[in-house]
Amino acid sequence: MKILVSSEWLNDNINDQDLILLDASQKTKLVKVDHLQGNIQIKNARSFNLKEKFSDTTTSLPNMLPNSTEFKRESRILGINNSSVIVIYDDLGIFFSPRVWWMFKAMGHQKVYVLNGGLKDWLKKGFITEPKIPKSYSQGNFKACFNSNAVRSLDAIKRNIKRKDEILIDARSNNRFKGLAPEPRDIPSGSIKDSINIPYETVLKNGKYKRQEDLVQIFKNHNIDNRPLIFSCGSGITACIILLASELVLTNQKSVYDGSWTEWATDRME
Repeated sequence: MKILVSSEWLNDNINDQDLILLDASQKTKLVKVDHLQGNIQIKNARSFNLKEKFSDTTTSLPNMLPNSTEFKRESRILGINNSSVIVIYDDLGIFFSPRVWWMFKAMGHQKVYVLNGGLKDWLKKGFITEPKIPKSYSQGNFKACFNSNAVRSLDAIKRNIKRKDEILIDARSNNRFKGLAPEPRDIPSGSIKDSINIPYETVLKNGKYKRQEDLVQIFKNHNIDNRPLIFSCGSGITACIILLASELVLTNQKSVYDGSWTEWATDRME
């Protein structure tokens, strides 16, 4: 299987006993995006609470990856097993789902995929939905094996400015990157020295990832070479949209600066 799956594929396989469907839709006011109205989900979906259950609550920084013990516990509560084939979607087409995909990859799970087009495409195709109702599941046996190479720290970013061993790609809007538009949080806008700006919308079209040949050209336009890639944004969410796009067409080593601009700008203010 490829990283992305279609609504047609999911509809054909939705009753597979190993398939776990995660609804990564999240309520947020920090980005100008339109959520679907209505308390609906794809049949058999399980709600993935990114903000409250799958983020590090010991830090003031938003959306930080929790430790492997916490991630394992919450995954088991959702009934996820080592054998599970995980498919992730959200109600914005492509927005939160790549972040959740990356989190499972960072925790060592290989059979994890993203529904290209998300709930919007599913509804467009006329496939079955159901009301969102809180449910409990049989305890899973998921084991997390954290890959430290998947994450970069503030200190690592500072070292890279001097060494230039890796390429830092920022997924925020061009105006925020240039310091011409305000951040959604109470921090200054701007960018990290020598970083490259590829706004996350660049790799999407109508709520889906663009064709591979288009993605190849996007990275060519920014002269991306073979050095490892680090992905950043405001708080680590849209960085993963660009990371997944690069995974479709590039073989570079890839990681996320999890603190992203929120941590960097806060550090500058202190």
